[in-house]
Amino acid sequence: MKANIMQKLSPQTIAVHSGTKRSQYNEMSEAIFLTQSFKYKTAEQAEDLFLNPKKEEFGYSRYENPTVRMFEERMAAIEKTEDAYATATGMAAVHGALFSILKAGDHLVASRALFGSCLYIIEELLPRFGVEISFVDGTDLDDWERSITANTKVVFLETISNPTLEIIDLATVSEIAHRKGALVIVDNVFTTPVFSLAASLGADVIIYSATKHIDGQGRCLGGVICGTEEFIQKVVLPFMKHTGGSLSPFNAWILLKSLETINLRCRTQAESALKIAKLLEKHPKIKNITYPYLKSHSQYLLAKKQMTGGGTVIAIELTGNKKTTFSFLNNLKIISISNNLGDSRSLITHPATTTHQRLSVPQKKHLGISDGLVRLSIGLEDVKDLIVDLKQSLATV
Repeated sequence: MKANIMQKLSPQTIAVHSGTKRSQYNEMSEAIFLTQSFKYKTAEQAEDLFLNPKKEEFGYSRYENPTVRMFEERMAAIEKTEDAYATATGMAAVHGALFSILKAGDHLVASRALFGSCLYIIEELLPRFGVEISFVDGTDLDDWERSITANTKVVFLETISNPTLEIIDLATVSEIAHRKGALVIVDNVFTTPVFSLAASLGADVIIYSATKHIDGQGRCLGGVICGTEEFIQKVVLPFMKHTGGSLSPFNAWILLKSLETINLRCRTQAESALKIAKLLEKHPKIKNITYPYLKSHSQYLLAKKQMTGGGTVIAIELTGNKKTTFSFLNNLKIISISNNLGDSRSLITHPATTTHQRLSVPQKKHLGISDGLVRLSIGLEDVKDLIVDLKQSLATV
């Protein structure tokens, strides 16, 4: 479908049609080009492709692949960016976006509330290569203003933090960063491509772990970096093709097919999440419940402004200690204990001992990651069954 027509379509239609390329057989479902390399017509063509890489000419699947390219173009269309690059995992996307642009002497400003693996890259790896790091309280706009300087190359944040669901004012942080010449890179996983307004709010680069909502059915790993054509083709692509973090064609095909249903899945999951959050908000064994579209969320108005839905994840803090919390997890019958999220199955995890276990006790305390905190990712089960499961388990602790 032509690009000018695509621009006028709704995101749901774009998620079904954009980027599709058909072979000479005119197949309806996208083809899987499960090949390592491609045959050149002549030696001259091979030489030219190595000297002057072209989007629609393929030589080696670590560089480019038709199935992967379809997924990249579809994601760029959904996010309203010029281009995208698909990676083997979400963390490969974070690593690639940051390491491809930063060098010794550069300055990066990041929100403190980040996923544990993102913190590892920023706290442990980047400083080894001479990158200066500053952390800020993501909700404190004055802290961003003070910390972003003329030497700041990149600003990095999660639009909704994992696992406490803190929301950052993306438009204001982007304005501050751009005024001072910095690039804004966001991890947008919790917002999802369905509810995202990141590009229109000022994000220059949008990263997803496609393992989460994009696949949405627990089958494969993947990631994607969305941004300008200049950033993707001139910065990210040269770095990634030589460091090997590319997405497999088979996984790209799974993700392409998953995008066809992502709107249906995420909207159903978000609707269930809001019902559950409202119902459990006053439960006597719950100390605090956080969900972006709950009116009790301290940033409810901001959530409504920069998201078209509340997302699929709820943060629940139980009264009691770690033993009480583990008992609650172990007594669930339908909801599975897993550190993944965005799945068709409802999943729950204890961040303090899993996804954020490497953080120090003071760090966990500062971020609000207590022994009573659990992260609940709502799936596609009947919401009434999930409510029964949660209530029966709460009754046992």
